[in-house]
Amino acid sequence: MNTVQKLFNIQYPIVQAGMVWCSGWRLASAVSNAGGLGLIGAGSMYPDVLREHIQKCKKATDKPFGVNIPLLYPNMEDLVKVILQEKVKIVFSSAGNPATWTPLFKENGMTVAHVVSNVKFAQKAAACGVDAVVAEGFEAGGHNGREETTTLCLIPMVREAIDLPLVAAGGIASGKSMLAAMALGADGVQVGSRFAVASESSAHENFKQAVLAAQEGDTKLRLKSLVPVRLLKNDFALRVAEAEDNGASLEELEDLLGRARAKKGMFEGDLSEGELEIGQVSAMLDRVESAEDILQAIWQEFLVEKVRLSQLDLS
Repeated sequence: MNTVQKLFNIQYPIVQAGMVWCSGWRLASAVSNAGGLGLIGAGSMYPDVLREHIQKCKKATDKPFGVNIPLLYPNMEDLVKVILQEKVKIVFSSAGNPATWTPLFKENGMTVAHVVSNVKFAQKAAACGVDAVVAEGFEAGGHNGREETTTLCLIPMVREAIDLPLVAAGGIASGKSMLAAMALGADGVQVGSRFAVASESSAHENFKQAVLAAQEGDTKLRLKSLVPVRLLKNDFALRVAEAEDNGASLEELEDLLGRARAKKGMFEGDLSEGELEIGQVSAMLDRVESAEDILQAIWQEFLVEKVRLSQLDLS
């Protein structure tokens, strides 16, 4: 077992990303039952809803699972209270300063990982006492880095900068990409987009089908001055692009985004006016699969490619 497997007590060093409107208890428990680490995405949940998902996940699996919390959300104190009361053992934090909550989590005996998009944030997270770092490249959906550093460049730089278990994220949806990430210095991988269209994902079927229909170039990093996210092309994304090209202010972008835009698109299935967050790897996805089938397909391909590379004759 490597450091990620040991840290989270999981069979495979594969983490399912905690994605808003996609990662409820059904997906998290399915991934955990299959041998990976499932994460409940708390970013789209009110405290009472998060409590319900944690309790249902506990009943659905006896394997380790965690909760992902985007630290920039305004009701963070209430979410943290629920996490502590429900004695969640693993927390992945993202989109904010890990120094705010990591000491409290550690005091309560929790394992903490923090998601970063550059070397500086990785070093700060390590200094805060986190147990692992998730380095997420520019290819990823959801909250992203303004520097636009790709996974291929980010992982080796972070590996050199910190001495902690390192999980690679961004553009990873296959055994081949997992093997590449491990070759760059990662100890495990976090997979988002492929699990977003899993049969257990809570995303709307319209959103899943839009992701599966996506082609190269259909996603772009937008809202960089607000909260950088990778958006699938639709009417809303095109209006955002036009506004940004015209030099829209922060306030104008906030007005354009409005409230519950991601819920409208990803959970309610409004493919025109909703915010559709997904990674570049969506262009490679072509079907809905169970979480178990996804995890096993990634792992088996990883093993096959590992053997193939070991047998290459480069003389």
